[in-house]
Parts: sequence; structure tokens; C-alpha cells
Amino acid sequence: MLEECAKGIVRILVPLPGSPLKYTNSYLITGERNLLIDTGFCRPECKEALLSALDTLQVPLEKTDFFITHHHSDHVGLAPALAGQAGTIYIGETELQWLHSYEVDGWEKFDSRLAKEGFPQTELEQLWEQNPARIYAPPPCDRYVPVKDGQILSYGGYELICRRMPGHTPGHMCLHLPSQKLMFLGDHVLFDITPNIIAWPGVGNALGDYLSSLRALQAYDVAMPLPGHREASMALSARVQALLTHHESRLREVEQILKQRPGLTAYQLAGHMTWNIQSKSWETFPLAQKWFAVGETIAHLEELLARGALHILEGSMGVRHYKGV
Repeated sequence: MLEECAKGIVRILVPLPGSPLKYTNSYLITGERNLLIDTGFCRPECKEALLSALDTLQVPLEKTDFFITHHHSDHVGLAPALAGQAGTIYIGETELQWLHSYEVDGWEKFDSRLAKEGFPQTELEQLWEQNPARIYAPPPCDRYVPVKDGQILSYGGYELICRRMPGHTPGHMCLHLPSQKLMFLGDHVLFDITPNIIAWPGVGNALGDYLSSLRALQAYDVAMPLPGHREASMALSARVQALLTHHESRLREVEQILKQRPGLTAYQLAGHMTWNIQSKSWETFPLAQKWFAVGETIAHLEELLARGALHILEGSMGVRHYKGV
């Protein structure tokens, strides 16, 4: 599917087979040199969809550069294959550091942290073969160019301003086009689903960063929000407020559960929280989704710890347990 968003800007739906996200929104800015924003997984179905769209639009890859909002595989996965030896891949400097970390020990650091939060080792081992973030990740590549907050990129007659909005990932970048009151949001703000905010190894408070970024976003005049998945179904300001309210509600839910059941691990706590996933029990929860759920639970625990609302209790083997103040 192709949809014109503004003059010279086209949305391309890139399918994500088997994912509840359904598809990634890839945005193309056409001009003397083109810019493609986000790409989908490194898998044949995504590549075929993108190449077919570019062929229909008569856009040559050799005249196309890439902008990646964040390092998740459903956004960066195809970039190295499409960029080849001619294209530049712009990505936030913090996000590039995370991409490189996965080539060394990034996943192991995630697993180590989750184990300390009570995630069973047997399930972590199963995730090595089931997590699409790992399976469809991009191969190593030397075409990346790091960008900074406030840096301007010029494509299609437009000046696009890089805006660092951490939270969903530590260095998530949006692209702001003030002349059109338009912003490419990546996964910073989604509309009919809530962006997943997980704890990141070495990052003190991902949810706190996200809430601050949402509040900062309220200062921008954006009439056309362009999200990384699905549709923009309301005004950006209304959605930002809804997300802020949502997370405050989740924080209260965590506090209430720990008041009733003090001493839970993050893994156990996640099993008592409400999730918009059809599953009979925590035991039958899809394993890949359980990984995200526990990561998000930890992020909310970290924010409550930062607010002084919780204590950590060290259990056996260094596993963390939590209780209210």
C-alpha cells in the first residue's frame, strides 16, 4: 500500500508477518536524492514489499539514503541490504552504540538483567530462537552515520530536524519538518497501541526518560503526526496526554499489587498485571510477549524507585524482590 502524506512524501506499508504490530510504516521523501525512513525486518517479505513499492514509484536504490528512528529490528533490519555500497544510513549516535553492542554482548547483558529480576533461565534460553528482535536483526554494516539532536538533514526540498526523544529506546530519534507541521515519530508515539517501554541495561530510568520526552513533545506544533506503526487516529497532543495518563495508571497498579503481595520479583509481578493480550494465564503467555511485559514491568519499578516509592529486597542468587515503602 502506498499513501501520499504530503508533497513528495509517501508512506509504504511494510508487512511484519506473525507480529501483532502487523506492519512498519516506512516513509519515503523523494527528490534529487531520496530518503527512506525505517525499513522493516531483515526478512524476504519485508524486502519484497519495499522493493516493489520503490519500483512502482520509480525510485532507484542507488539514489536513496536512509534514516532509522531507532535500532529495533522492525525499523533497521533491512537498511544494510538496501543501502548497499552507495547509501548512507543515518541513525542517532546513541542508537548506533546499541546496534554495535549486540554484536558483542548486548543480548547477554539483557539476559543477565532479566535473570536478576526472576526470569527463568529455561525461558531465556528458549527466547534465543524465538525473539524476532534477534532473528531478524540487521547484519554488521559500515554505512551508518551517527546524527545528533538538532542536526538538520535536507531532502526533497525539505529541512528535517533530528529530535532525540529517549524512552522507547535510549536514543530514539524523531524527524521534525516544521514547515509542514509534520513529524516522523517512529515508535515514540503510537496511537491505537502503546509503545513498549522496557528497562535498558546501563540506563537508569527508561520510563522517566520517556515521560520527560513526551512532555517535551508537547511544545512542538505538529498537525500531521506520522507514527512508525498503524494509523494516527487523534491529535498528537491528545495522544501524548493519554500516554502520560496511561503510565501513571500503570504505576499505581504496580504499587497496589505490591501492597497486596510484597516481595514479588519483576517476573512474578508481571504475571499479576493487566495486559492487552489474549492468554489464559501467565504460564501460557507468548514467550516473546512475556519478554516485553517483564521489561516494561521493570521500567515501571525503576520509575517508582526513582520516586522513592519502593524498596529492593535482595533474594538468593542476587534475584531482586520489591515492596512498597
